[in-house]
Amino acid sequence: MASTVEIPLVGGVADGQSVTVELDSNGRPPLTHHHLGPGGLAEAEIYELEATVDGAQDWRYCWRGPAV
Repeated sequence: MASTVEIPLVGGVADGQSVTVELDSNGRPPLTHHHLGPGGLAEAEIYELEATVDGAQDWRYCWRGPAV
């Protein structure tokens, strides 16, 4: 069974929410997360993984813009 981690979303329409993702064999989450909008993929937004510097959480997904 794969390990999972909950990562907060920062910026965009999903700001303040979080997602649960599976970690790869090196213990890292996916580099990007596509947050689906009400219209599905047509309204998806891209979030990119960043390491945090405050030490409270290892990672966060920061908003980069619409997927289309």
